[in-house]
Parts: sequence; structure tokens; C-alpha cells
Amino acid sequence: MDKYGFLKAAAAVPQVKVADPVFNAAQAEKLLREAAREQTELVVFPELSLTGYTCGDLFLKSSLVSAAEKALTDLLARTCQLKTVFVVGLPVRAGSVLLNAAVICCGGEILGVVPKTYLPNSGEFYEQRWFSSALTWGGQEVELCGQLVPAGTDLLFEVAGAKIGVEICEDVWATVPPSSLAALQGADVICNLSASDALVGKHDYVRQLVAQQSARCRCGYIYVSCGFGESTTDVVFDGNALVYEDGTLLAHSQRFSNQAQLVSTEIDVERLRIERAASSTFRTDSACETLEPYLVVESGLPAPKKPFVLTRSVEPLPFVPHGEKLEENCRDIFNIQVMGLLTRLTAARVKTAIIGISGGLDSTLALLVTVRAFEKLGWPRKNIIGVTMPGFGTTDRTYQNALNLMKNLGVTRREVNIQKACLQHFKDIGHDEKIKNAAYENAQARERTQILMDLANETGGLVVGTGDLSELALGWATYNGDHMSMYGVNAGVPKTLVRSLVSWISTQEKTVVKRVLEDVLATPISPELLPAKNGKITQKTEDLVGPYELHDFFLYHFSRNGFGPGKILYLAQYAFKEKFPTAVIKKWLMVFFRRFFAQQFKRSCLPDGPKVGSVGLSPRGDWRMPSDASVDAWLRELEK
Repeated sequence: MDKYGFLKAAAAVPQVKVADPVFNAAQAEKLLREAAREQTELVVFPELSLTGYTCGDLFLKSSLVSAAEKALTDLLARTCQLKTVFVVGLPVRAGSVLLNAAVICCGGEILGVVPKTYLPNSGEFYEQRWFSSALTWGGQEVELCGQLVPAGTDLLFEVAGAKIGVEICEDVWATVPPSSLAALQGADVICNLSASDALVGKHDYVRQLVAQQSARCRCGYIYVSCGFGESTTDVVFDGNALVYEDGTLLAHSQRFSNQAQLVSTEIDVERLRIERAASSTFRTDSACETLEPYLVVESGLPAPKKPFVLTRSVEPLPFVPHGEKLEENCRDIFNIQVMGLLTRLTAARVKTAIIGISGGLDSTLALLVTVRAFEKLGWPRKNIIGVTMPGFGTTDRTYQNALNLMKNLGVTRREVNIQKACLQHFKDIGHDEKIKNAAYENAQARERTQILMDLANETGGLVVGTGDLSELALGWATYNGDHMSMYGVNAGVPKTLVRSLVSWISTQEKTVVKRVLEDVLATPISPELLPAKNGKITQKTEDLVGPYELHDFFLYHFSRNGFGPGKILYLAQYAFKEKFPTAVIKKWLMVFFRRFFAQQFKRSCLPDGPKVGSVGLSPRGDWRMPSDASVDAWLRELEK
């Protein structure tokens, strides 16, 4: 494996001729050479790919079995210089029985043989007529191609630092698949050599099955089924190849193609191991496993000479739903926020909800959530008190958007100008108002929070917080100012997702609200704490702390995946290669780590708020970190 934990793997779908091992081995060789040129470390072929799966009673003829063994011997000799481990299927003699087997090979040597455990015996598939199950055979080694090699289902294979387990077709359909046991024994990646016929609706089922198995085992899963050239006497095979990682599809073949295909990608083994280490369920299962330890066979695969090149896509906005999932996920996220607030409102037995409305993205989303919660409760919108609090940096654009939003949503509008109160406060503490420092800025945020809290007391209400997950990660909030509320509906929503949610909600609107939301989306993100110039915002958040799309990317891979700064930088280079140069990414990644560590004290005393995705920073839930932890180790790694 490369230093960032990736294993370069491929599913190979060759053309075949039924009962012609010489032709089939030649086709396999072509794909292996193509894979080797791409520095692929692991290649997986379909079930019985050296003979073809549909040989029927010809499997009982020694001529075919011997020809398959001879073809494998020749294939090993011709590929001995290739720096690739490959898994190929063929019938293997084991004493008096015949096994439907996967043979794992590298550098001209056979590393081991894994027989199929569950043999179908219905419909068009009568494998029990020809083969014996691994369960009934029970051997530990076989002689194949002049080599005495380990055999059995209790084998794992080391490939470039990753551990590989193997099962065959029907095995994954079993109640307890062999891959589940292999994963508990340490297999990072499962190879499934398959021969599954194409039927209406079956493809979706297979994808669900493989996705769930890879998620359940927290593993990479390479599934490859036979295709063009297999007999179509009664059924058709679609050449279905799928590569999953922890339930996520990384790559797939073109089904029903009459051409050979090599489906290549990289499996992030480091991420899978971090997932397993963090899962108490997986650790408990591993501890309860009573089987004897599996034999790990070393492949001896040398490190690639050329630099590693990532080919899989890296999502630049990992928090943001897109494509077919956009509508469903946005609706779910919004409903989670609404249900969280709805429950808190009823539990607190309040009469009103108080929200500071700035005309920015976060307060807009919080207001939309609150309006929906009141609708579900059957409460009048006038009991939502939206408060706009102009200060020294408030611009007419955000001010008007705040007023228009409250007016058109039908909530009660309050306006409290904070400038006089802040000037008086500056006099009280001896601060020169001409000095635009942290005291100047934070006094405004704390004055606004005081107003909201006191209004809540005055009206028997609850202050709805507007701060989002990205601001919590960076500490971009005034301690005991906008940092504080009585329930933070955006606490689990990062800034890039806030924007997507507001955009999605705007598509549901057909009134003036839609136009207001569109202008809010077009307004630069700003705390508006420094005076405007010519009516324009002077204090743009992303100029000060960096682009939120970068910080959300950093947050996801640091918090969710547990990656170090080196790997995060490496992935960000791929995700943002068309937008940000490496020096810019590295600069803001430095800022992210410095701020994330230094600002933990703000996260240690957060108000309640709902988690909406796989990343949360609540000190009561996902993130428990000392406020005085040192960031030096992370910065040193990044500086290298």
C-alpha cells in the first residue's frame, strides 16, 4: 500500500470461450498486462474464468480439468515478471474430489487456493453435481501446477500491506457469508469471483447485497461476474463488476458489453481500519470469534517504482447531497432540524421562539426551521419573534433581507439598534471606539445575545441558535455571544450544507420569499462587525479564515475519517485541483488545524442541538477532546 493507505485494485471481465482454457488464459493475460501497466496491485477475475462457468457435465471430464491446470501453469510462466497479484477461477482436483476454486497467484507462484463453500443446486445451477463444498472437503493443501500450496477458506493474503479474503459467488448469499468471518480475522478487502445470471430486478438486489456486506464488514469488496462468451443456452450473464468500500460504490463495469473490461480504482484501506477501530460492534464481534486464526500468506509484492497516482474521484463537498439523493437528503436534514426544535419547544413549555435575524444564511435557515416547527405544532407564526439588531457593520442589503424575510414569513418583527448600547459599554470598560479590535467586535455579538436572552425571559420563550457546524469547528463565534443559545438548530449543519439547504428550500417557494432567499444566497458571508464602506460589506469571513468549502472538506476527513494532515492535503489536491493551488490549500489547512485545536473550549460548552449527519462536534456525543490539547504534531506533519 502507498503511504496514504490506498490499495490499487481491479475487477477484470474477460471474454471467454466455453471449455477453451488456452483462449481464456490468453484473455486473462491481456488484462493482467494492462493492469500491470497501471501499477494495479490486485486483479480479480470471475468464477471458473479459465474454463468458463457454463461447461456443465464437461467439468466431470479429466481433459477439461487438466487443460485448465495446464493453462494456469502457462499463464503463471508468462506473467511471472508482472508486479500484480491476481485471483482466477478454475476447477481444482483435491484427491478424489473436484473443487470450484479461486486460485491466488503472484510472480509465477500460487499463493493459495480458496474453494467455494456454498454450492447452488437449483434452477439452472447444479454445482453439487460436479463439485464438492469446502465444508465437506476439509483439506488444508492441494497440489496444483507442480506446486504444493495451502488451501481452504481460512486463508488471508497479504497484498501491498492489505489483507485479502476470498469467497465465491453464492457464498455471499449465505446467512453467515465466509467474508464475514474473514473480515473478523482481519481481511481488509474481500474478492468475490462470481457467475450470476442476469434477470429482471436482480442487478439492484446484487448491488444492495454487496453494498450491505461491504458496509457490515467495513471492508473493500470486489465483486466480478462472468460475461460475454458464456453459454446462453438458458441464461445470460451480464459481466457485472462492482467495487465497494464500506457500502459506497467506487467503480462498476458496463453491463452487457461484448468487450473485455478492466474496472480499476483505489480502496482506502487506512480509512477502513480507522472505521473498524472506532466501531465497538466490530471489536466485540472480533473478540467473540472462536475460529482458529486464519493463515496469512505473504505475496512478496514489491513496492511500485512509479509514484502512486489516485484515479478514484474525491468529492470536494462531502457534506452536500447531490444527484438523485439531493431531494431526499435535504428533506431528511430539514426534518431532523424541525423535529429537534419541535421536541425542545414542547418539552420546555415555552410560548415563543426568539431568533436573531441578520439577513445571512445561518439565521435564514434557523428561521425557516422554526416556521416549519410551529406549523407542525399548529402554533401561530406571530409567536416567532424575529429580531434584527443593526450594528456598526450592518449593510442595507442584509438589513432589508432580514426585514423582508420576517415580513413575508409572517413572524413578529422586532428591531433593536445596538450601536448606542455598545458605545455606552465601551465607555464603561474604557475602550476607545476607534480601536476596532476583538473587544469592539465581540461586544456587539454579546449585546445581541443579551437582547435575545432577555426577550426570551420577557415573553416566556426560547432562543433559537443560528451558528453552524463549520463555525464551531473553526471557533468562528463569540464566546458567550452568538456561540450561545437555548437550542442550536444548525449545530450539526456545516456551512456548505446550510447553503444547499437554503437553495433547496428556495426551489419550494413561489412567493416573495423565493426572491429574498436567492439574494441571501448571493450575499457574501460576513459577521458584519466592522463598519461598511460605501454601504458594502468590508468584513468577508472567507477572506479571513479561508473558503468554507475547503474547511468543510478538512473537517469531514479529519473528524469523520480520522485522516492526518498529509493525507487530507493529498486528497484536497485532487478534489480542488481545478480551483486552488497546493500552496493555498496548505495555507488554509494550517489555519484549520490551529483554529480547530485552539477553539475546542467553545465546543466544550455548547448548547443542545441536533446531529444531522455522520459528523458532529457535541461534547456530549461524537467529539470529546481536551481544550488544552497541542496541535504541534499535526502541524509538524503538514510542514513536511
